[in-house]
Amino acid sequence: MKAPGFFDVEACLAGLSKKGDVLEHLNRTIDFARFRPDLERTVPRSNGAKGGRPPFDHVQMFKVLILHGR
Repeated sequence: MKAPGFFDVEACLAGLSKKGDVLEHLNRTIDFARFRPDLERTVPRSNGAKGGRPPFDHVQMFKVLILHGR
């Protein structure tokens, strides 16, 4: 089995869009940016002074929680 190439990924994503991708529907339906101020206030993050991996974006993690609950 050969590894997928760059254009194979684009073709796969185009196929998902054609079938009705749930993620695209959610992004068209819900304005996730409206939740950012509340999420940043509710879920504080460290200032990074101790180093380590940068945290995931608040809105991105919110989307993961929504999809996990489906």
